[in-house]
Amino acid sequence: MQYETNFCPHCATDLEPTVLMEDGGEKERLRCPACGWTHWNNPTPVLAAIVEVNGRVLLARNAAWPPKMFALITGFMEAGESPAEGVAREVKEETNLDVKSISIVGAYEFLRMNQVIIAYHVVADGEVRLSPELVDYKFVNLGELKCWPAGTGYALADWLKSRGYDPVFFTEEENAERRRGLGEGEAPKN
Repeated sequence: MQYETNFCPHCATDLEPTVLMEDGGEKERLRCPACGWTHWNNPTPVLAAIVEVNGRVLLARNAAWPPKMFALITGFMEAGESPAEGVAREVKEETNLDVKSISIVGAYEFLRMNQVIIAYHVVADGEVRLSPELVDYKFVNLGELKCWPAGTGYALADWLKSRGYDPVFFTEEENAERRRGLGEGEAPKN
């Protein structure tokens, strides 16, 4: 669910679209006419993990997603942690796996959700126990992975290239089938 900021968090006045001069020129943003507070609407940093266990990649299914939709482990950074610490925490919280090594894959846009995804490859071990947020998982051999046309799918494609694989993306029809049943108001966080 996407939330909109309609009121000033300082004085509760209705925010209004207001054009002001900023460093890059005139910019319209939601601003408070009473106290001057500005809603910047900056993208949210999201962490993603390509979790490798015994040479295979773990893909998981969120409880809100259709049965055929699996993706990477993702989550939001917490205040006071580095992205690498955050991705290790997310992997532990969502899968119970222990991260043994972490390397950055890259940063990817996810404009539809106003997010910037910071993707990592992690090598992990342990016994998978899913958090209540996730309902299913599967391990996939590298040569059998298919990428999806969204932020973490591009991260997975880049990582596969770095491992010597030519990434294969779902066709438009396959991706539509994979997403079938995903509510209009529910967007995957990847």
